[in-house]
Order: sequence, then structure tokens, then C-alpha cells
Amino acid sequence: MKRFHLLLTLLLLISSLGFAQEVIIVEEEKASNLTFSGSVDAYFRTNFNGPNKGDNFQAPETSFGNLPGFSLGMANIIATYQGEKVGAVADLVFGPRGEDAVFGSPMYAGGMAGSSQIVNQLYIYWNVNDVVTLTMGNFNTFLGYEVISPTGNFNYSTSYMFSYGPFSHTGLKADFALTDKWSLMAAVMNPTDMTEFNLAGTYTLGAQVGYSTDAGSAYLNFVYGDQDGKLEDNGTLIADQYSNGKTFQVDLTTGFNLTESLFLGVNTTLNTTSAGEIYTGSDVQDADGDGAGFYGVAGYLQATTSEMFSIGLRGEYFSVFNGGLQEVVGLNAAGDGNVFAATLSGNLRVHKNLTLIPELRLDTMSENFFVDNDLNDSKSLSSFMLAAVFAF
Repeated sequence: MKRFHLLLTLLLLISSLGFAQEVIIVEEEKASNLTFSGSVDAYFRTNFNGPNKGDNFQAPETSFGNLPGFSLGMANIIATYQGEKVGAVADLVFGPRGEDAVFGSPMYAGGMAGSSQIVNQLYIYWNVNDVVTLTMGNFNTFLGYEVISPTGNFNYSTSYMFSYGPFSHTGLKADFALTDKWSLMAAVMNPTDMTEFNLAGTYTLGAQVGYSTDAGSAYLNFVYGDQDGKLEDNGTLIADQYSNGKTFQVDLTTGFNLTESLFLGVNTTLNTTSAGEIYTGSDVQDADGDGAGFYGVAGYLQATTSEMFSIGLRGEYFSVFNGGLQEVVGLNAAGDGNVFAATLSGNLRVHKNLTLIPELRLDTMSENFFVDNDLNDSKSLSSFMLAAVFAF
């Protein structure tokens, strides 16, 4: 009888240990679905033919990498939970580059910096089946060749098209895997970069058609909607109050491997906003004038010379019409102007986590926009940057 009790006790003990081990394995499996990644970057920047200090300091009016001397980029921390059916992403940014990226996110704090101003992305997704995935929340834009994180770009400084296209959207999107090569996305979203909530009361539609193979990919993107709301919805009206019309943007992004060591990418975009409405003091009328906006094209040619080093050239032509953007390029009396920017960058991978990016850039405008070292008007600005990007 004692042996029976002893044997029963041993069986119960073994059973409980096995159950505990199974629980641990399950917990480990759950924990393995949660991953952390991110990056840290810093840089040095100087002008060759323009001032580098004081109120006269200047840089191309593009996003990121436009501060003088030794400067900070951002710290990026991404928490990702990836399940078989559902998942979530919390993408947080800190530092000047991160603050520029989420410029549309201080609304919940009454126009002051708040907790939302560190949120780069915050979304949940559901794999409904093998074809359809639904995503809701705040996600980086699907337009353009370049991205916010420096780890996703070859050049450290960014293009004009990227800087004045959307950064982020908040809304609901549906991705459809039509075949192994073709994809479709449709979205309904808040106005562009209105990330925390919808202040305008209008919505923007988005769509993407994608084609992808082992050699490369091409994506045709669309955005359409009222970005600032109608005057009738704004409550108290004041004379000369103005509301823009609807914005339409079409964007093509493509990139293919020409050889094992040579890559070519192309991005072209057109953004136009129609004439809107104006309150004259007695009623709301359609504003006079044509639509305004910008268009551009950029080519990205990159060559890999070794496992440690690659070199790439970005050439971009960017044009503003009818005053579509102010204080971005030099404009003539009709509100038209353009810029050609050439950026030569090297990528030196000194460690699996660390890449150094030396960069030469020349921006040449159709109209005077910069000043030279003697503070005379100038159409061009040449500069040098050295960035360090650490990814984990």
C-alpha cells in the first residue's frame, strides 16, 4: 500500500511537472511573438557656399537632416506583436527627426507637445484569411519611395517629393493579395497627417495597386479628399476665411535590380488641390483661381561594390505651380518655381548594426532662394553630411 501511495505521488509529481513545462512552453511561444527593433542616428552637416551659423544658416527645405554642425536624428523603438491571425505595432520616436515626422500629432495636448507626439505608428491588424488583411490605426504612408526611418533609405537626407507628400495616415485600410505578384489596397482615412483624431470632419480615400517579383516591384498610389473641411462646418465664420478644395495625388514608385550589384529606383508624383471656398462676410462662395500643387520625378541608382560598401546617386526634379507650396523653392510672380537636387551618398557598413553615410548634395533653384557666404542672393546650395545609423 505504501508502494502504491509512493507510485501515485510520483505520477502526480511527474504529471504536474509536465503540465508546468507545457505552460512554460506556451508562454514562451506567446513571448516569441513579441519582438523589439529600432534605430538610433546622429549626423554632422555643413554648407560649402552658404552660412553655417546664426539666423543666416540655411539648408534645403526638405525633411530631416537639416540642422547645422553635429546634430541629433532620432531614437526609434518598435514593439511588434505578430500572431497567426492578429497583431499590433507600437512605433515610438524621440529626437528632432522624430518630432519632424509626427508634426501633426500635438492636437490632443491643445497644440502643445503631448504624449501622442512620440507616436510614429500605432495600429492593429487582422488577417481575415489568406487574401484579406484589415489594419486600423495610425500607419506610415504608402506613397513614395522614401520612408521616415533612416534605416529604410539609402540617402540620409530626403527628397522634396517625400517631404511634401503625406507622412502618416490614421484610418482603416484593407490589403488584398490578389495573386503571388499582384496586390490591391483600399483605405478610408482622416485628412493627411491628422493622426490623433479627425478635426476637420472630412475623410480622405486612398488606394494602391502593386506588382512585385523577385527582381523588383512597382506601386501605383492614389489619395483623394478634403484636407481641411468645409467652411460651413467651422462654426463661427469670419470675413476672408478660406478653405482649400479637394486634394488629389497620384504617385508611382518602382525599383528593380538591373544586375546583382546594380539597382535602379524611380519615383514620380503629382499633387494638386482645387480652388476652395471663401467667406465674404455675408455668405460662402467658391474661390476664384486654378488649382495649385507640385509634381516631381526622382531616380535612385545604387551600386554595391563589396559586402561593406555601396554608393548611390539620387537625382530629383521638383516643381511647384500656382503657389502650391510656399517657402520651399524660389517662386516667380506667378507662384511657379522648380529645383533640381543631386545627392551622392555612400553606405559604409562598419558593423552588422552600424552604417556610416557620407553625403554630398547640390540643390539648384530656378529662382533665387538661398544666400551665399557674402549674404548675396543665390540659386544654389552645396552641402556635406556624415551620418551614423545604428539599427537593432
